[in-house]
Amino acid sequence: MRYFIEIMYDGGSYHGWQLQPGQQSVQQALELSLLYKAGLQSHVTGCGRTDAGVSARQFFAHFDLPQALDEKTDRLVAELNRFLPPDITVRRIFAVPDHAHARFDATRRTYKYYICFRKNPFVRHHAWTYTAPLNVDAMNQAAAKLLQYSDFTSFAKLHTDTKTNICHLQEASWETHDDLLVFTITADRFLRNMVRAIVGTLVDTGRGKISPDAIHRIIRSQNRSQAGMSVPAQGLFLEKVIYNHPWMPA
Repeated sequence: MRYFIEIMYDGGSYHGWQLQPGQQSVQQALELSLLYKAGLQSHVTGCGRTDAGVSARQFFAHFDLPQALDEKTDRLVAELNRFLPPDITVRRIFAVPDHAHARFDATRRTYKYYICFRKNPFVRHHAWTYTAPLNVDAMNQAAAKLLQYSDFTSFAKLHTDTKTNICHLQEASWETHDDLLVFTITADRFLRNMVRAIVGTLVDTGRGKISPDAIHRIIRSQNRSQAGMSVPAQGLFLEKVIYNHPWMPA
């Protein structure tokens, strides 16, 4: 019987979602809890990968059990939350068809990146503190140009096993909220390190280091060295994952 599990986590103490030899990962913690509390004998498959230090407000994974949980899902959620460390929370577990897949059936993913304009001890672990002036209008002009493209090789981590660098963006924009500058980006899929590299490039635009039109040159070059730096991981959150399937509960 296949189940989806929805979790949220603070990634600051983890080497990303995926299992890594000799490193602590969110997947490792979740699989261990499911082994003890539900008798899981196989791996959990996540909706994607998050890099070391990246957090998720919503993350889905699927797993298989030899027997149905029937009406015991709420009790299992409570037991898992008591077992898991405080920086990982299970929100719900629900049955899905055997063919449902947490990664391949996801149609959209939204990430947010947080920049704090002032030193703030309460957000230092979940935002990048950047106090230099930024031209947000120029950053939004550059972000809008991203929507004209689908090949994001220039923002992809080098030497990965990814078969294609094609991603279809639906949204990319900046908003200010008090002392925070927030970047929101939505696409069908993302490449490793892609959002952090895009943010670094857009910050270069805000600093006046490059013009908004430089986005065209950078993307067409298909060269990672032409784009900006990869910004710190702690400001990045996987915000939402969308599945357009009738088996997905509201």
